Amino acid sequence: MEEIVFDFEFVLTHYNYWMFVVLMMTGLYITVSRGNLVKKVVGLNIFQTSVFLLYISMGKIVGGTAPILTGEPDTVYSNPLPHVLILTAIVVGIATTALALALVVRIRETYGTVEEDDIIALELEMDATAAASATGSER
Repeated sequence: MEEIVFDFEFVLTHYNYWMFVVLMMTGLYITVSRGNLVKKVVGLNIFQTSVFLLYISMGKIVGGTAPILTGEPDTVYSNPLPHVLILTAIVVGIATTALALALVVRIRETYGTVEEDDIIALELEMDATAAASATGSER
Protein backbone atom coordinates (compact mmCIF):
# COMPACT_ATOMS: atom_id res chain seq x y z
CA MET A 1 0.00 0.00 0.00
CA GLU A 2 1.35 3.42 -1.00
CA GLU A 3 1.67 6.22 1.48
CA ILE A 4 -0.07 9.44 0.45
CA VAL A 5 2.24 12.44 0.85
CA PHE A 6 0.86 15.95 1.02
CA ASP A 7 2.77 18.17 -1.39
CA PHE A 8 2.57 21.69 0.05
CA GLU A 9 4.61 23.14 -2.81
CA PHE A 10 2.02 21.89 -5.32
CA VAL A 11 -0.73 23.67 -3.37
CA LEU A 12 1.24 26.93 -3.24
CA THR A 13 2.17 26.89 -6.91
CA HIS A 14 -1.46 26.39 -7.95
CA TYR A 15 -2.96 29.07 -5.70
CA ASN A 16 -4.92 30.59 -8.60
CA TYR A 17 -6.92 27.37 -8.96
CA TRP A 18 -7.63 27.36 -5.23
CA MET A 19 -8.84 30.95 -5.51
CA PHE A 20 -11.06 29.86 -8.39
CA VAL A 21 -12.67 27.23 -6.18
CA VAL A 22 -13.11 29.63 -3.25
CA LEU A 23 -14.62 32.36 -5.44
CA MET A 24 -16.90 29.92 -7.25
CA MET A 25 -18.23 28.38 -4.06
CA THR A 26 -18.69 31.83 -2.48
CA GLY A 27 -20.61 33.11 -5.50
CA LEU A 28 -22.74 29.98 -5.65
CA TYR A 29 -23.52 30.18 -1.92
CA ILE A 30 -24.50 33.85 -2.12
CA THR A 31 -26.68 33.24 -5.17
CA VAL A 32 -28.50 30.26 -3.69
CA SER A 33 -28.79 31.26 -0.04
CA ARG A 34 -29.81 34.90 -0.22
CA GLY A 35 -33.32 36.16 -0.92
CA ASN A 36 -32.28 39.71 -1.74
CA LEU A 37 -32.18 40.15 -5.52
CA VAL A 38 -29.27 42.61 -5.43
CA LYS A 39 -27.22 40.11 -3.41
CA LYS A 40 -28.08 37.43 -5.97
CA VAL A 41 -26.68 39.65 -8.74
CA VAL A 42 -23.50 40.23 -6.70
CA GLY A 43 -23.19 36.45 -6.14
CA LEU A 44 -23.53 35.82 -9.87
CA ASN A 45 -20.79 38.39 -10.54
CA ILE A 46 -18.44 36.68 -8.07
CA PHE A 47 -19.22 33.33 -9.70
CA GLN A 48 -18.54 34.82 -13.13
CA THR A 49 -15.24 36.31 -11.96
CA SER A 50 -14.12 32.89 -10.77
CA VAL A 51 -14.72 31.47 -14.25
CA PHE A 52 -12.67 34.32 -15.72
CA LEU A 53 -9.83 33.43 -13.35
CA LEU A 54 -10.02 29.77 -14.37
CA TYR A 55 -9.83 30.48 -18.09
CA ILE A 56 -6.97 32.94 -17.73
CA SER A 57 -5.08 30.50 -15.50
CA MET A 58 -5.45 27.71 -18.04
CA GLY A 59 -4.29 29.96 -20.89
CA LYS A 60 -1.00 30.92 -19.26
CA ILE A 61 2.05 28.77 -19.91
CA VAL A 62 5.01 29.05 -17.54
CA GLY A 63 7.85 30.64 -19.47
CA GLY A 64 5.53 31.47 -22.35
CA THR A 65 5.63 34.81 -24.08
CA ALA A 66 3.16 36.83 -26.10
CA PRO A 67 2.49 35.22 -29.48
CA ILE A 68 4.63 37.59 -31.52
CA LEU A 69 6.78 35.92 -34.15
CA THR A 70 10.43 36.60 -33.46
CA GLY A 71 12.02 34.18 -35.90
CA GLU A 72 13.32 31.89 -33.16
CA PRO A 73 11.85 28.38 -33.55
CA ASP A 74 12.32 27.41 -29.87
CA THR A 75 10.15 30.20 -28.45
CA VAL A 76 7.27 29.05 -26.23
CA TYR A 77 4.05 31.03 -26.66
CA SER A 78 1.06 31.43 -24.36
CA ASN A 79 -2.32 30.84 -25.95
CA PRO A 80 -4.04 34.22 -26.48
CA LEU A 81 -7.50 32.77 -27.17
CA PRO A 82 -8.63 32.41 -23.52
CA HIS A 83 -7.65 36.02 -22.83
CA VAL A 84 -9.59 37.26 -25.84
CA LEU A 85 -12.63 35.21 -24.85
CA ILE A 86 -12.50 36.60 -21.33
CA LEU A 87 -12.41 40.17 -22.64
CA THR A 88 -15.61 39.42 -24.55
CA ALA A 89 -17.12 37.70 -21.50
CA ILE A 90 -16.34 40.74 -19.33
CA VAL A 91 -18.25 43.01 -21.71
CA VAL A 92 -21.19 40.59 -21.80
CA GLY A 93 -21.04 40.29 -18.01
CA ILE A 94 -21.24 44.05 -17.56
CA ALA A 95 -24.24 44.25 -19.88
CA THR A 96 -25.94 41.35 -18.09
CA THR A 97 -25.31 42.95 -14.69
CA ALA A 98 -26.71 46.26 -15.89
CA LEU A 99 -29.82 44.52 -17.20
CA ALA A 100 -30.25 42.52 -13.98
CA LEU A 101 -29.93 45.64 -11.84
CA ALA A 102 -32.41 47.50 -14.07
CA LEU A 103 -34.87 44.62 -13.60
CA VAL A 104 -34.31 44.74 -9.84
CA VAL A 105 -35.12 48.47 -9.88
CA ARG A 106 -38.36 47.81 -11.81
CA ILE A 107 -39.28 44.98 -9.43
CA ARG A 108 -38.66 47.34 -6.49
CA GLU A 109 -40.91 49.96 -8.08
CA THR A 110 -43.67 47.41 -8.71
CA TYR A 111 -43.60 45.42 -5.47
CA GLY A 112 -41.88 47.80 -3.05
CA THR A 113 -39.27 45.20 -2.09
CA VAL A 114 -36.32 43.26 -3.49
CA GLU A 115 -36.72 40.29 -1.13
CA GLU A 116 -37.66 37.15 -3.04
CA ASP A 117 -39.93 35.74 -0.30
CA ASP A 118 -41.91 38.99 -0.04
CA ILE A 119 -42.36 39.15 -3.82
CA ILE A 120 -43.65 35.55 -3.92
CA ALA A 121 -46.07 36.31 -1.06
CA LEU A 122 -47.34 39.42 -2.87
CA GLU A 123 -47.76 37.43 -6.10
CA LEU A 124 -49.78 34.75 -4.30
CA GLU A 125 -51.90 37.42 -2.64
CA MET A 126 -52.58 39.11 -5.98
CA ASP A 127 -53.45 35.76 -7.58
CA ALA A 128 -55.86 34.96 -4.74
CA THR A 129 -57.47 38.40 -5.04
CA ALA A 130 -57.80 38.02 -8.82
CA ALA A 131 -59.32 34.55 -8.42
CA ALA A 132 -61.79 35.80 -5.81
CA SER A 133 -62.90 38.72 -7.98
CA ALA A 134 -63.24 36.45 -11.01
CA THR A 135 -65.42 34.06 -8.99
CA GLY A 136 -67.50 36.94 -7.62
CA SER A 137 -68.09 38.46 -11.07
CA GLU A 138 -69.33 35.13 -12.50
CA ARG A 139 -72.33 35.04 -10.13
